[in-house]
Amino acid sequence: QVQLVESGGGLVQPGGSLRLSCAASVSLSGFYTMAWYRQAPGKQRDLVAAITYGGTTNYADSVKGRFTISRDNAKNTVNLQMNSLKPEDTAVYYCRRGTAVWGQGIQVTVSS
Repeated sequence: QVQLVESGGGLVQPGGSLRLSCAASVSLSGFYTMAWYRQAPGKQRDLVAAITYGGTTNYADSVKGRFTISRDNAKNTVNLQMNSLKPEDTAVYYCRRGTAVWGQGIQVTVSS
């Protein structure tokens, strides 16, 4: 089965940085947009950032200028560099391939 596994989450203080990685069990050489979503308790799952196969990116307004999404098709990985983290960034972050495949999610907690 197609699998996406997130890593790099954890606890960080406000203003700190984390780098999330998504490792795919399949090649990323196809025409799939990769994306990161997040979901806080009691909230809907929202798009954080997306990147097309060609490298075009899109970000939620709340993370523009702070987060950067990237992909390495040779390594079948998608990354999310998160800087200047805020408590409101606390959520479970999910990697997504196209419109059908989701990772299990990884916790990011921003707290002092």
